[in-house]
Amino acid sequence: MAINRFGGCLCSAVCFKISNGIRSIVYCPCSECRKAQGSAFACNGVVNRDDFEIHSGRDAISTYQYTSVQQKHFCRFCGSPVMSTSSIVPDFVRMRLGTIESDISEQPVAHIFRNSKANWEQICGDLPQYDSYEPGR
Repeated sequence: MAINRFGGCLCSAVCFKISNGIRSIVYCPCSECRKAQGSAFACNGVVNRDDFEIHSGRDAISTYQYTSVQQKHFCRFCGSPVMSTSSIVPDFVRMRLGTIESDISEQPVAHIFRNSKANWEQICGDLPQYDSYEPGR
């Protein structure tokens, strides 16, 4: 049975659907995620590319070539970060969980890049913490 989730950007120009669940969720407080999100950390969920569909606003999405292999996609009207993609892992999309409007039943699995967090940030809770990516990525 498919699990459908819906979401979009702040101004609703970009609307999307995710089906079949979120593979993993992580918090990342690294300096680059802080700048990209304008917050203490990013909360990202990995989904299968085939399970991600833009319903409306494809033409409202702008892309920033972040590295030679990674792109960040955001709404060109309101600036909401929506997702990122990578040519290294082309079968997956990394979603910004704050753009998902439906309930999310999956739980975060880790804090990654903890050694790059802001000096004013305190990582709380009992999730595993890693100085790089979580094992298995």
